[in-house]
Amino acid sequence: MSVIIALAALALLMVAAYRGYSVILFAPIAALGAVLLTDPSAVAPAFTGVFMEKMVGFIKLYFPVFLLGAVFGKLIELSGFSRSIVAAAIRLLGTRQAMLVIVLVCALLTYGGVSLFVVVFAVYPFAAEMFRQSNIPKRLIPATIALGAFSFTMDALPGTPQIQNIIPSTFFNTTAWAAPWLGVIGTIFVFSFGMLFLQRQRNKAQRVGEGYGTELRNEPETAEDIKLPNPWLAVSPLLAVGIMNLLFTQWIPQWYGKTHSLALPGMATPVTSDIAKLTAIWAVQAALLVGIIMVLLFGFRAIRSKLAEGSKSAVGGALLAAMNTASEYGFGAVIASLPGFLVLADWLKNIPNPLVNEAVTVTLLAGITGSASGGMSIALAAMSETFISAAHAANIPLEVLHRVAAMASGGMDTLPHNGAVITLLAVTGLTHREAYKDIFCITLIKTLAVFVVIGVFYATGIV
Repeated sequence: MSVIIALAALALLMVAAYRGYSVILFAPIAALGAVLLTDPSAVAPAFTGVFMEKMVGFIKLYFPVFLLGAVFGKLIELSGFSRSIVAAAIRLLGTRQAMLVIVLVCALLTYGGVSLFVVVFAVYPFAAEMFRQSNIPKRLIPATIALGAFSFTMDALPGTPQIQNIIPSTFFNTTAWAAPWLGVIGTIFVFSFGMLFLQRQRNKAQRVGEGYGTELRNEPETAEDIKLPNPWLAVSPLLAVGIMNLLFTQWIPQWYGKTHSLALPGMATPVTSDIAKLTAIWAVQAALLVGIIMVLLFGFRAIRSKLAEGSKSAVGGALLAAMNTASEYGFGAVIASLPGFLVLADWLKNIPNPLVNEAVTVTLLAGITGSASGGMSIALAAMSETFISAAHAANIPLEVLHRVAAMASGGMDTLPHNGAVITLLAVTGLTHREAYKDIFCITLIKTLAVFVVIGVFYATGIV
């Protein structure tokens, strides 16, 4: 019964998200409903001590990233930079390659260390412009961005700095470059089949005469009479964000050390910060500030008349996206604390093959919590020693455990209630009904890739 309660809460939230209801409202309803059926006396403490604690903690850490990412994306849009990049890409590659261009840009940014959420804000303006000029249905934009930002560069491609590729290293004493050949094979599989699927969907739409669409929401607002800047100038802020993110990641620990104690005259006690836990967040924020300043400097003449309204729109979008994702984070924390979740986690330990066991466990827990990093952290914290013992007994290198765990975390985590999915749909102005089916197909390809990698390892022994 406890397992049914946990799964029913998950089902309620997925249905609510798919039907267009606010996740900010239904995440606590679903989570606390499960607590009510488990232990009625724990509802209020669970709401304050678990749901709100995790929700507020997420906003505390990540809201500046959402805000700066939204402002950066809006300025890229208003300045005409997005249109300039699109025009140059179409001249170079033609309209047939619009989807490939967007996937590659997303991949470049995420592999450069830019947050997945920031990529959504930054890429959407010129994705919409390119899809409109190429007459590709707008409903395919989320799946295209998901393939570029939420899949192979998030956890499969060796060396990616995304958190999903970093977490396993703390459990298996590996590096971000673990199992490089398996990672490359997984990347090729996801990229190839993902592009084939997107092209197939585009061709189907063209056969029935479906174009970009009309009466759409959250459309970019570049003025028609604006003089487009040089495309190299237009792309420079995007490149700067990726490059500066890497540089700040190296500089911040040098500037502050492992910990930093802040003691201002008006403070009763000093505030000590663990710099290792904050470096990635601070680096992204600083890089985005550099990008924003560059866009303002290079495109202020085009931006200034719409800067006030544009900034208000960006702030509103950032607030909605951050609150949606934070609510999901709180929901996952509550569900993970319930006995049904623990029963399910224990049941997963019975899968005999260590790599299949790890893949199924991580991807299911990521799906239930709606978070790749959250589900993987829970799975590895509870079962990493079991995975390691089984791997040693079967002569499986720990690097393979790392790569399988990382790739599995980015599989079924993108169910309808996933925070990144909800943010992506909110930013693009689309609903689950309009665009989620194609995102889910990318999710299935990503999930299948994990088992392809496992099969390749057993067949060849390649790492």
